[in-house]
Amino acid sequence: MTGQQHIVVIGAGYAGLSAATRAGRRHRVTLVAPETRFRHRVRQHEQAAGRPEHRPDIARVIRGRQVTHVPARVTELDLTARKVFLDNGEALSYDTLVYALGSRTDRQGVPGVAEHALTAERAAEIRRRIAEAPTPGTVAVVGGGATGIELAAELAEAHPAWQVRIVAAGQVGGWFSAKGRAHVLRVLGRLGVQVHEHSPVTAVTAHGLRTDTGTLDADLVAWAASMEPHPLAATAGLAVTPDGRARVDEYLRSVSHPEVYVIGDAAEVTVPGTGTLRMGCATAQPMGLYLGKRLAGRTSAPFAFRYGLQCLSLGRREALVQLIHRDDSMRPTAVRGTLARLTKAAIVNGVVLALR
Repeated sequence: MTGQQHIVVIGAGYAGLSAATRAGRRHRVTLVAPETRFRHRVRQHEQAAGRPEHRPDIARVIRGRQVTHVPARVTELDLTARKVFLDNGEALSYDTLVYALGSRTDRQGVPGVAEHALTAERAAEIRRRIAEAPTPGTVAVVGGGATGIELAAELAEAHPAWQVRIVAAGQVGGWFSAKGRAHVLRVLGRLGVQVHEHSPVTAVTAHGLRTDTGTLDADLVAWAASMEPHPLAATAGLAVTPDGRARVDEYLRSVSHPEVYVIGDAAEVTVPGTGTLRMGCATAQPMGLYLGKRLAGRTSAPFAFRYGLQCLSLGRREALVQLIHRDDSMRPTAVRGTLARLTKAAIVNGVVLALR
């Protein structure tokens, strides 16, 4: 990329904000996102449990860069005219667009989720509902993945008077090594979490859950199931996969619109030797870091990535660090206890430092 460009970045998550700060060293960048503070998604379970928030102001992150933050939502993209339309009435023209709207918890397909469940993104409301309850009750966390496990453990530790359940269609932590999964189940048991595996949820009601294996009462349902990409990519006309993720080349450019880069959970990225990357902070921020350097003229190489580990919080006192192969398959080694907790904390804090 030669000469100064006007780059519009939509989305200020791990990928978008990392790309904007680095591209802003050389180019004029407009960052579009409704929030004024960074949403640290890998710490939402802490917020739900009433822990202090760790969300830096976006203004502080972009300070000293040629980046202007517009606190608005994108309503439409005109890829032919190269315009981004916002809910405040503005229309932004761009030379290059960085699409980084990420993903959100999938609420489709199960009746009652929208009416009776709170997704992980609504952590502040989960915290409020628990704090304002007249007496302790039961929380059902739906989802046996990392988000569900971290949320269930955090809630159980912070609110021991509440009964916490974790409900999964398959195994809780079933992708970990045998040693890693055993540690997860052991800690959940120690915290008093009831584990309901192989219990697909068929409906959420005002009184709890209906599953294939029976009914589970709950005063509060926290929905931490699978993620889905934002639908704007498909609506705007970008080439997407059947699940709505944008198809990109080895430089993270849209295969249908090469003036548009797509990063983070919004993109389906396949790396030779590694495979198709999963959604998550672990893959989103490296994409943002790479693209920011590319836009700033600091690299011309294709995007490269390899996995090394997965880490999981299990309350304030425990954690799991699972070693993995470069293709995201499990190694038998899993680190537990204080070393795992300190490693997880260092990684989470390092994510924020890396935003600049």
